[in-house]
Amino acid sequence: MNMENKHHLSLETEKKLRSSVWVVTVLVLILVGLMRRPELRILLPDGVSLSFLPLVHAILNSSVAVFLIAALVAIKKKNIAVHRRMMSLAMLVSIVFLLCYVAYHFTTDTTRYGGEGVIRSVYFFLLITHICAAAISFPFILFTYLAGWANRREAHRRLAKYTYPLWLYVAVTGPICYLMLRPYY
Repeated sequence: MNMENKHHLSLETEKKLRSSVWVVTVLVLILVGLMRRPELRILLPDGVSLSFLPLVHAILNSSVAVFLIAALVAIKKKNIAVHRRMMSLAMLVSIVFLLCYVAYHFTTDTTRYGGEGVIRSVYFFLLITHICAAAISFPFILFTYLAGWANRREAHRRLAKYTYPLWLYVAVTGPICYLMLRPYY
C-alpha cells in the first residue's frame, strides 16, 4: 500500500479519537496532580525501591528528543515512512516515560533542590517552564499525532509547527533538570 494513502479514518472514528484525547488529557493531569499527595503515597515492600527511575526518565526523555530530531530530518527529506516510525517511537517512549514517572512519584518522597544562587534560579526556571510546556503540549501532541496518523497533512503540519518545538523543549529540559537535581537524590 502506498504510504500516501495509509491510515485514513472515518470522520466518526476520528471525532471519537479527538474526544478520547481530551478524556486522556484530563485523566493524566488529574493523576499527575494527585501523585504528590502524601495521603495517596503507595508504600513499597521493604527492600523495593524505584530510586533508579529518575535516570531512566532522563534516558527516556533524551531518546524522545533523538527520535523527534530524526523525525524532523526525515520529513525535511520527504521520507514520510521514516518520519512516521520516528514519531511513533517518540510517542511510545513518551508513554513508557509517563508510566514510569507516575509510578516513581506515587511511591517516592520529593527530592528538594539544594543549589543556591543563580543556579537555583536557572533550575527553577527550567523546571517550571518544563512542567508548563509538558502540561500545555500534552493534548496537542496527541492531536498532532492523530492528524498525522489519519493522513490529514495540512492539519498535521499546522499543529506540528507549534507542538513540535514544545515537545522537543520538554524532552530536552527534562534530562537537564534531572542532571541538576541528581546530586540531591
